Amino acid sequence: MPVNTALIAELKHEASNTRKMLERVPSDKLDWSPHEKSMKIGKLAKHVADLPVWVERILNADEFNFATANFNRDNPESTEAILKLFDERLASAISVLEAAPDENFNTTWRVLRGEQVMFQLPKKVALRSFAYNHIYHHRGQLSVYLRLLDIAVPGMYGPSADETM
Repeated sequence: MPVNTALIAELKHEASNTRKMLERVPSDKLDWSPHEKSMKIGKLAKHVADLPVWVERILNADEFNFATANFNRDNPESTEAILKLFDERLASAISVLEAAPDENFNTTWRVLRGEQVMFQLPKKVALRSFAYNHIYHHRGQLSVYLRLLDIAVPGMYGPSADETM
């Protein structure tokens, strides 16, 4: 089985869970956060929606430099805009994965801050760690935010306290 086949299947499967979580983010509460040190829920949701972009950043380059990177730090306008961003990023990530030959997954990807090498990993490991697991981590945070706002948390790997499967 080609490496990309399993990665595409996982991304698509998890995308349905991620989308369920993003759909619950209330447009009228995008500026809410549970603590002064926490991201606002709108920024967190936008970050989750944007994270599939790392598939392209990892597979289509040999390094990423935080010192020269440009990030869109605009506040999200609405839940619909967040979902649109997620759908676009997901479609692009799937296209990139579909086009990636097996040998690309074993090449090295480096993360830099200026001249400092923060880490380097085989691209297949970077995808799981820096792209996929990154999504799951922040999606989990988002579920806590929803709970604190008394918004029903969707079941993902089985029922939740709010939803039977």
